[in-house]
Amino acid sequence: MKDLAETLVVTGAVDAARMSALVRDVGEGPQLRELLLEERLVTERQIAEAIAMHSNHRFVDLTGAVLDPDTIAIVPSALCRKYQVIPLQRLRNRLIVGMADPTDLIAIDDITSVADAQIEPVVVAGDALQQAFERYLRSDEELSDLSVQIGESAAPSSSAQFTESLDADDDTPIIRFVNLLIAQAINDRASDIHVEPGEHQLTVRYRIDGVLHEVQRADRAIQDGIISRLKIMSSIDIAERRKPQDGRLSVRHDNRQIDLRVATLPTVWGEKIVLRILDGTGQAMSMSDLHFSSINERRFMAAITRPHGMVLVTGPTGSGKSTTLYTALRTVAKPEVNVITVEDPVEFRMAGINQVQVNQRAGMTFQAALRSILRADPDVVLVGEIRDNETATIAIEAALTGHLLLSTLHTNDAPSAITRMTEIGCEPFLVATALQAVVAQRLARRLCTQCKVPYQENPEVLAQLHFPHESDDPPQLFKPGGCPSCSGTGYRGRISLHEVMTMTDELQQLIVTRATGSEIRQQAIAQGMVALRDDGWSKVTQGLTTIEEVLRVSV
Repeated sequence: MKDLAETLVVTGAVDAARMSALVRDVGEGPQLRELLLEERLVTERQIAEAIAMHSNHRFVDLTGAVLDPDTIAIVPSALCRKYQVIPLQRLRNRLIVGMADPTDLIAIDDITSVADAQIEPVVVAGDALQQAFERYLRSDEELSDLSVQIGESAAPSSSAQFTESLDADDDTPIIRFVNLLIAQAINDRASDIHVEPGEHQLTVRYRIDGVLHEVQRADRAIQDGIISRLKIMSSIDIAERRKPQDGRLSVRHDNRQIDLRVATLPTVWGEKIVLRILDGTGQAMSMSDLHFSSINERRFMAAITRPHGMVLVTGPTGSGKSTTLYTALRTVAKPEVNVITVEDPVEFRMAGINQVQVNQRAGMTFQAALRSILRADPDVVLVGEIRDNETATIAIEAALTGHLLLSTLHTNDAPSAITRMTEIGCEPFLVATALQAVVAQRLARRLCTQCKVPYQENPEVLAQLHFPHESDDPPQLFKPGGCPSCSGTGYRGRISLHEVMTMTDELQQLIVTRATGSEIRQQAIAQGMVALRDDGWSKVTQGLTTIEEVLRVSV
């Protein structure tokens, strides 16, 4: 790593004084590389080129490269991921292998024995290597083979006998199938896994960037085994099939701890299971990662940095409400501030705050937890969701008695949160006094930066959509292309659209007089609130997403 630091300085990638300071802080081990990337002082490519230079190996750019699946199959995918390598080309008795660290002799020895060829290591960038993994080291074929094996061995008359053998051997087809299913979903950046029984087939779908993709169809004979295995992993009662159940499981993948929230739902063809993937990296987001516009960020920051009051985040399931709230907590949580949350379930574990898990069976409801929390001297309280009158009333009382209270609601837009609070029985004058701000948000797919295509939309279409533009000078927009980086979809990742409504005297007066949601909305827009769709149009203009995506997620 010392050679790497010197090479980065020699090539001009990092200033010598800055590098010396970093080396003093973290030393010359792997932490230096992580810190360089975290602070965005260098790119993965610059690090790879520096490694190639000081190790005297060739650098190969994998971006957009088309690789031969047969060549990749020479080395097992588990070995590729373990050593961060990928076969690139076979030349007679020589195999060219892309590596993040070409000096790893143990990796080269193991690959040599497996490939039965002379290994020629070349250096590839870490991010490009991960993209190659996502595209080429998929588990689809192995999952299909395993489903056939499971179907052939499953006894059609007794699922209980089949379940007993699930933990007998880690190499049994059922266990391998489930493990591959979860690992592939994590590699594909999926947020949810849907395991859906049907009349003749079991269907598996991943939700990637907010859109469901079917990834596997298997014979119905394997259904009971797969569902039982998932329920055992999640500590769910496998004998209960008539009512919904919730559970949780944790897995280690690529040296990361990944939590999954599991929910079962009885259907006419059997139990459907949905696994929500809770990647702990969501905890490390900063306010800039939420993609607020400058005016919305100012309004949101002003609301969450007040000493008291209520801030609500609204939107449908999967719209990023929890991520926004956790990011807000990271902003306000300090050693001198007592932060307590009550959640069902606790999605992300965070250091430095007190998190309470709702447990209905034990009597730990939102209401009971909130009453106890208010006796525990909190400064900031996060309530996972306001669902009923009692929770809402206690939350409002907390906001009115010197606490900053953060919570979520399921509404279509920010003004509808007012209507929702009064519908569940809250007094309008209390809502008007306690509420500081409401944030409505949606998640739209983000254009892939590698392949987005510029174009100019028809001015008539823009006029019909009320898209802000000059009629004689239409803006340059972008549409999805399709490349290996985004698996041909044209989108990679998601971006938030926001609508931030802050309380004013005029809005408080409308709330107290029980004005309709549309009247409150008109007043909020007149006072500067940017509507969800208008925030979306600004992100389209910036080339971050497309018109179609904004229309898909906003009203």
